[in-house]
Amino acid sequence: MRVLLVGAGGVGTAVTRIAARRGFLTDMVVADYDLSRAEAAVAALGARGDRFSARRVDASDADAVRRLLAENQCEILLNATDPRFVMPLFNAALAAGTHYMDMAMSLSAPHASRPYEECGVKLGDEQFGLARAWEESGRLALVGMGVEPGLSDVFARYAADELFDEIAEIGVRDGASLTVEGYDFAPTFSIWTTIEECLNPPVVYEEGRGWFTTAPFSEPEVFHFPEGIGPVECVNVEHEEVLLIPRWVDARRVTFKYGLGDDFIAKLKTLHALGLDATAPVTVPGEDGAVRVSPRDVVAACLPDPAALGDRMTGKTCAGTWVKGTKDGQPREVYLYHVVDNQWSMREYGSQAVVWQTAVNPVIALELLACGAWSGTGVLGPEALPPRPFLDLLTEYGSPWGQREQG
Repeated sequence: MRVLLVGAGGVGTAVTRIAARRGFLTDMVVADYDLSRAEAAVAALGARGDRFSARRVDASDADAVRRLLAENQCEILLNATDPRFVMPLFNAALAAGTHYMDMAMSLSAPHASRPYEECGVKLGDEQFGLARAWEESGRLALVGMGVEPGLSDVFARYAADELFDEIAEIGVRDGASLTVEGYDFAPTFSIWTTIEECLNPPVVYEEGRGWFTTAPFSEPEVFHFPEGIGPVECVNVEHEEVLLIPRWVDARRVTFKYGLGDDFIAKLKTLHALGLDATAPVTVPGEDGAVRVSPRDVVAACLPDPAALGDRMTGKTCAGTWVKGTKDGQPREVYLYHVVDNQWSMREYGSQAVVWQTAVNPVIALELLACGAWSGTGVLGPEALPPRPFLDLLTEYGSPWGQREQG
């Protein structure tokens, strides 16, 4: 399989380190706006890097990306950029006649007058709006194929296929025991994406009502995470699973809750109150005159690079799907989960736990597409495809998943 990977940040670099160990890959072109980042990702592979090459590309330039796909005869584009660049990359792959995969979907926009009651533009709406064009092209756009969304959606499909007769609720729950030495505030994932999903109106799905929104950080609950992480307070956050799972899995209710902590929430609220979460550029003075800059980009530039925090991090991160329903006429609750210990991921791959856990899932999906275990056309989420091959391969990659009966 010949792959164009766009984005050589923390997750993209982890993708190269994982994929370099697998035989399914023929070639991977690693492209980034900053050529030095792409070159560094390839150079770090050492002897394993003979199938990898670095290129410069502007992810917002769909024509340039299309040309890069064609010049390198790539079969699929893997998007490892932040959600701002989903649509130009999505459109470039469609125009080039290649397959496409991402880990986050096209951006949402709140309802103009009732943002905390009704949906406006939902996550992924722009992509699903082009589903017919993808079907007619005979190509697959596999969207939301990270860890959350991604593995969490695979868990939902597995629960529906093998563990339950009827599902009352699917609740994705994410929590961690990670700490970062030497920093009062050091997000372990892209702050740009974190602000977007945490400060937007969270979406909930209910059968008969459809999708609706609530206030940010609503409905707090304490969830007990496995493998020593323990109790973490989780709150509603906007996330793609709620928009994806109901399309292919029958469930009366679907939610996503994230363990953020009071201090993290307070800082996000402060950023919002000061307008520092905004993406629209503002004018500020500079040495050579006024410049235009996005406040959110300034926040990201002032914080440490999440990919560089691994040596200072300790603890574990957990992604999982909590399913409630019935089996053989009896009530059942199951938590399907995946835990990564930062010490292990740093030792084995040189990547911190959160970015490694995100990166491993699209690599597995690429391998399943390469061998034919997964296939399809149109715009599909992970829950549209058979879960067992994915879960078996995750274990083969040396990072097994778990199942815990609740109650």
